Amino acid sequence: MPTTINTNLGTIQIEPAVLAQIAGVSAMESYGIVGMASKNAADGIFQLLRFENLSKGIEVDVDETSINIKLHVILEYGVRISTVGENIIDRVRFNVEQMTGLTVDNVEILVEGIRMD
Repeated sequence: MPTTINTNLGTIQIEPAVLAQIAGVSAMESYGIVGMASKNAADGIFQLLRFENLSKGIEVDVDETSINIKLHVILEYGVRISTVGENIIDRVRFNVEQMTGLTVDNVEILVEGIRMD
């Protein structure tokens, strides 16, 4: 369901896929994140997504009054998970709100894996 913004010039509709793309690019700007994760339904195995498929690891729930974003991420080994998670949440919330003018109610980070070099 697209989000609708009414202005004096007309109506703007923003699809959840656009919000997911903004959230994905914003998250990837954060230190310590390797990428988004997509779960293979058949195997239950998480796969690292490439930059062009970031939105597959992101769930956006939009209703009339709220936007909730859930990101499935893979982090680098050795980073402090809580600090990286907080940085991702702050960056995603800030960028989505700045670019759309909408208010993000909740950003949830699900760490699906750690990548070791």
